[in-house]
Amino acid sequence: MNSMTQPDTSIAAQFHAAIAWWKEAGVDYDFADNATEWLAEPEPTPEQVAAEAKATTQPVAAEQESAPQPEKIDLLGESPPQDLAAWHKFWLSEPGLDTIGPRGRISAVGEANADLMVLVVDPEDGDRNQLLSHSQGQLLNRILTAMGTDRDQIYLASALPRHTPMADCHALAAGGFEELLRHHIALASPKRILALGRNILPFLGHEAAQDHAALSEYCHDDQRTQLMVVESLESMMGSPRLKARFWRRWLAWTQNSQ
Repeated sequence: MNSMTQPDTSIAAQFHAAIAWWKEAGVDYDFADNATEWLAEPEPTPEQVAAEAKATTQPVAAEQESAPQPEKIDLLGESPPQDLAAWHKFWLSEPGLDTIGPRGRISAVGEANADLMVLVVDPEDGDRNQLLSHSQGQLLNRILTAMGTDRDQIYLASALPRHTPMADCHALAAGGFEELLRHHIALASPKRILALGRNILPFLGHEAAQDHAALSEYCHDDQRTQLMVVESLESMMGSPRLKARFWRRWLAWTQNSQ
């Protein structure tokens, strides 16, 4: 047989063929339950640990002490909305909520005392007349269907009035939007809150670095509402693994709250 027509059976050829197969199947990474140190650094000596701690912790502490705090503004004013109808009007027309003004704001939708309030940081890019009207909204619709409900039965709201890419959630919350959301939740008075996105934590009165999975209650006006904080819809859209984790947490949360 002509050697030019024989398949290449070398170890290298077999390896490349296997890699090509897994890439074609959509597997680009090696996943495992346990962390693996692929490029582990040697363990530092006690002297190196002490020197690094001395060099890094003191400047960080000094920087935190000198960092200016965002100016807190009373966005609710002297006559806060007293019901949801007044809230929606305030949300869409109050000029002082941001520097852009009312143009482009998207209102919450739903009735007071809903069994579930779904809360996101901001409207989806491209929203015009309805909150979450594009791909994130489509994913939310599928989630609600799996839950055995739909948008007509929930209260859907955002912490910010318009799509805000790369929002400094800590500064916005400290600048008055935490109080706005607190008042909004009090008016909506839901039985449970599903908050989507880790960066929503500052608006709920928590640090962004806090373990969002450990939060189970939202306290407002001496009331306690069951709370579940999960990854954002945008994150879940590209990750079946996050979708599965969310669903497991949802099932456990709803079973425990019955």
